[in-house]
Amino acid sequence: MELWRSIDMATTQLPREVRAIRDAIRTLLSRPDPQRPTQTIGQARAGIYAFYDYDDEPVYVGQTAEGFSNRLGRHLTGQRSDAVAKYVLDPFEVCDVALWSLPHIGDLPSAARKAKLDPYERTVYDKLISESAYDAILNEGAIAPGRAMPLPEPVRGTIIPDEIFPDRAHPDVRIARRAQTMAMLARNISERKVSTGLRRTLLTQTIRLQRLAGARFAALGGVVEPEGPEGDVPAPDDL
Repeated sequence: MELWRSIDMATTQLPREVRAIRDAIRTLLSRPDPQRPTQTIGQARAGIYAFYDYDDEPVYVGQTAEGFSNRLGRHLTGQRSDAVAKYVLDPFEVCDVALWSLPHIGDLPSAARKAKLDPYERTVYDKLISESAYDAILNEGAIAPGRAMPLPEPVRGTIIPDEIFPDRAHPDVRIARRAQTMAMLARNISERKVSTGLRRTLLTQTIRLQRLAGARFAALGGVVEPEGPEGDVPAPDDL
């Protein structure tokens, strides 16, 4: 049988989709830092970052005292982070990234940065919760309360190029992916002693999956039954 297409079994290139996303991340990181225009945002040594899904729903917030390039690499390009390893965050869900550069903290000794970053992370966390349709995001760990801090203008960009957006954003693909992530998270919880925060993340993902599947069903002409009386399902913050 003659093959009409050749497959290069010795290729060393990443799949085109992966390369396109990595290029988009590099483009985002090459933009000027509004707080220090002589450098790129990727060169910022300290700041807060947030991830948004395909519905512009905030899903995760974090801080970095080692630079945005390193931190985004760990989360989004296969350099495993705790959040990814525990199935708290699925990089597939991330469509937009927002970066808040804090050069006055980046200029401090590295050992002193985290304590200064904590109240800024809490400020962004509260902001994302207020923007969320679920009043929750996927972070496992509790973010210590603190006084609200003034936030600079973030650098925000989409990391999913237009040519692959329709495939990535397809609701059936997202439903399948979200269900798979939930199953892996649930298995992780069943096999070890875990934090209450990880169980809260599972509940949040369950609600996110139900809403997405319901919206898809309704868009195709189905009738979604109303949710039960308030209080039937505990809110994530009640756990």
